[in-house]
Amino acid sequence: MNLNKTFVLGNLTRDPETRNLPSGQPVANFGVATNRFYTQDGEKKQETEFHNVVAFGKTAEIVSQYLKKGSLVLIEGRLKTRSWDDNNTGAKKFKTEIIAERLQLGPRTSSEDNSQGRAQKEGRKKDDDIPVIEENGSSTEKEKKKKETGADEEKEIDVSDIPF
Repeated sequence: MNLNKTFVLGNLTRDPETRNLPSGQPVANFGVATNRFYTQDGEKKQETEFHNVVAFGKTAEIVSQYLKKGSLVLIEGRLKTRSWDDNNTGAKKFKTEIIAERLQLGPRTSSEDNSQGRAQKEGRKKDDDIPVIEENGSSTEKEKKKKETGADEEKEIDVSDIPF
């Protein structure tokens, strides 16, 4: 059995580039940067990795509509390596990309919150249908459920309890 699955949580390095395939299906290309923090010889260090991401169909439409340079996003997908011959040098070139299968948007800025009403007026899909990563674990959905059920907030999970 084989598995090709990747999860990347990071910030967009550039605005998404959107185009359509000959079939009319939308395609969005964008870059995501992830950071790794570690200690080496008592000194804290940071390492940044850059990933190329490709989204198709409805996912590409959401990417082009809601994401821009600097946006936080969680991408779930698979790795795909393309190859081609360079016309100038004749050398074989390779590019590894993440093919996005699912995504979650990061927290909205205040300007993005104001655009929700505008989107509804223009007949676009409501933002509630698109998963969003909330900062500090606060979420409007959690607050709504808490008000509806009167339940206290869920217990926090201690990361040290996770076996990895």
